[in-house]
Amino acid sequence: MTTDTSRDSRRSTALSTPPPPRWVRWAAHAVPLIALPSTLWRLAMAIGVPVGYSDAVLRTDYDLPGSGYLVLPLISVFQELAALLTLGLVSNWGLVAPRWVPIIGNKPVRPWAAVVPATLGALIMTAVTFSQYVMWDKVNDGNLTGIHRSIMGWCYVPLLLWGPLLGVVTVSYYLRRRQR
Repeated sequence: MTTDTSRDSRRSTALSTPPPPRWVRWAAHAVPLIALPSTLWRLAMAIGVPVGYSDAVLRTDYDLPGSGYLVLPLISVFQELAALLTLGLVSNWGLVAPRWVPIIGNKPVRPWAAVVPATLGALIMTAVTFSQYVMWDKVNDGNLTGIHRSIMGWCYVPLLLWGPLLGVVTVSYYLRRRQR
């Protein structure tokens, strides 16, 4: 059982972690921004903006109209929330959990509790985005052509940076938090 003084000591130790370098802050803030174009493209498709797919493709592949009206925005919200978690690695809420978080609120965040999921996220995002990039011509299978295909490509290509940027920010977080 821990006492309040030992918890306060761990909290102050966590908060005394050196701040991240400016370039790491920039990298962390870039992640939600690079996720934004694909989010907006997906939302545009969900609200009926013509993105180049035929009605048949929208119906069979994206269930529009239908559950796609709910699924596509939920995917977009989840993607942006996941991207925003990167900011925790450069913020105080990555050192001490916010008060409003049940059970762990106002307690120090254990470094491995942030480093392990962030590392896995960086590896998964890198593998998924690069595999999709390599298969871009095969995945499209002719359903999207011309300017619409280019627009979709330019909306999704920034995601290639998500995994590497998250990896760099995670390494910085680990190096700042490791015990000396």
